Amino acid sequence: MKTTNPFLILLIIASGLIISCTNQTKENTTTATMAMQGDSASETENAVPVMTFSETEFDFGTVTEGDILKHTFSFTNTGNAPLVIVNAKGSCGCTVSDWPKEPIAPGETKEMQVAFNTNGKPNLQNKQVTITTNTALGKHILKIKAMVTPKAKSVASGAPISK
Repeated sequence: MKTTNPFLILLIIASGLIISCTNQTKENTTTATMAMQGDSASETENAVPVMTFSETEFDFGTVTEGDILKHTFSFTNTGNAPLVIVNAKGSCGCTVSDWPKEPIAPGETKEMQVAFNTNGKPNLQNKQVTITTNTALGKHILKIKAMVTPKAKSVASGAPISK
């Protein structure tokens, strides 16, 4: 039968004690740091911006093809951290938006303008702008619609008119 070396057993026990003491020290340091920070750490972790719009949809009604339509959407940061709009992209090239590029403080109200070029877009049009932000939702959508009356087609000179 083999005998176990007492030195090897002592080495294993000492290693286990050293590792457990190191882990305990780390836990105590982390707990002490969190206690010193108090509520400020949890407030920072829970600080989030919230983008609240007065309206998210707008109907321009009936318009004439070729009109450039504009509408201003108003929003407020109802959260407790600065709101940052990263991007605002229209569903097509005919829809563009202008938004604040600087951070919006909690409680601050700002505006975003959406423009829609109806040229070449006859009949019912439903467009949207997708806003990318640092809010918990991450994305917000604004919708616009219009009934675009087509332009009257001109008859080319010399072309026969069918009856």
